[in-house]
Amino acid sequence: RRVHGVIPRGAYQAKGLLLSCIRSHDPTIFLEPKILYRTAEDNVPEDDYEIELGKAEVLREGSDVTLIGWGTQVHVLLEAAQLAQEKLQVACEVIDLQSIIPYDLDTVANSVCKTGRVIVSHEAQITNGFGAELCAVIQKECFLNLEAPIERVCGLDAPFPHIHEPFYMPTKWKVLEAVEKLMKF
Repeated sequence: RRVHGVIPRGAYQAKGLLLSCIRSHDPTIFLEPKILYRTAEDNVPEDDYEIELGKAEVLREGSDVTLIGWGTQVHVLLEAAQLAQEKLQVACEVIDLQSIIPYDLDTVANSVCKTGRVIVSHEAQITNGFGAELCAVIQKECFLNLEAPIERVCGLDAPFPHIHEPFYMPTKWKVLEAVEKLMKF
């Protein structure tokens, strides 16, 4: 038996992952980003479908930098990838992990080995976040293919009141800055 942990980026993924979790014989943790309830709009079929647990999804193909995220941070990465293409002529590959326990190392490693550069981004604090574990494994598995140090664009290591959330959260502009830094390395 193994524990599964999933974080959907939208309503479509929420339904497919939730059905997979319910039908799994293993214990599952289903983390729902609260912003999905306020702002998310998605076309969700009424039909029954599942999304495979432990399988990442490549949302945008690219050749220069791999951007990895999960949950609502994926939308930020997609916006940053578009900005990188328009402003820097940099093609970013965007991966939604969907599952963080277990995560899809094959998809991640294949992308990182292709691009040679990687940014891991999540909303949680940078220290002790899941991104640190992911970076350690990427470093171990893809070391000879890395063209630059692994970058993390995450939340700050400080508590914050809700009114200051825009300063705390990893934005598309912070991700774009990290892309530019990696390309200049």
